[in-house]
Amino acid sequence: MTPTPDDRTLTEEGVDLAGERPARLLLLACGALAHEVLALIETNGWTHMDLKCLPAKLHLYPQRIVSAVEAAVQANRDSYDEVFVLYADCGTGGLLAAKCKALGVRMLEGPHCYSFFEGNAAFARHGDDEITAFYLTDFLVRQFDAFVVKPMGLDRHPELRDIYFGNYTKLVYQAQTRDPALTELARAHARRLGLAFEYRYTGYGDLARALAEKSDAENG
Repeated sequence: MTPTPDDRTLTEEGVDLAGERPARLLLLACGALAHEVLALIETNGWTHMDLKCLPAKLHLYPQRIVSAVEAAVQANRDSYDEVFVLYADCGTGGLLAAKCKALGVRMLEGPHCYSFFEGNAAFARHGDDEITAFYLTDFLVRQFDAFVVKPMGLDRHPELRDIYFGNYTKLVYQAQTRDPALTELARAHARRLGLAFEYRYTGYGDLARALAEKSDAENG
């Protein structure tokens, strides 16, 4: 079909060629990543990427993540050139990776978001040194009551704190942004749990790198 003028680009040699639209990429993400993914898209001008999020509370029931991701991939894949799943293993015991392979879609690497935010290689180097660490991200600092306090019943039975957290020694706040108010809130959460506090600025880690690589591949 002959390209219309709007579909043409002019090469350095002065020849009109049919323009190629950027491949449309759907990012299928955990709702806990929505703020961070949107920030990366806006900062980098990745206009060829669309974001669809599944409920963040699926993390409270990891056995439901696989079927929810499968349903979302099947519902959206015909509208996009590619679907990229922004979940790590997230407690599925390898089942999510197996399902993504069967569906023919790629997913973000790593055991969980604490690992890929810090960078999977850097996180792995901690080994067993942080087996008694409890992690919070920006999202979890903001949603501490909804994702920690209420599901564990600590709002109704504060005496359960020592049962749940008695073997932890510190709360590690992996900060995606430099926000003093969030840092103080995270510190307050550590006090509430009776844990030492450690601040660790991670930025977006492997999440940013994976999306940048995906963008380069799509536009290269």
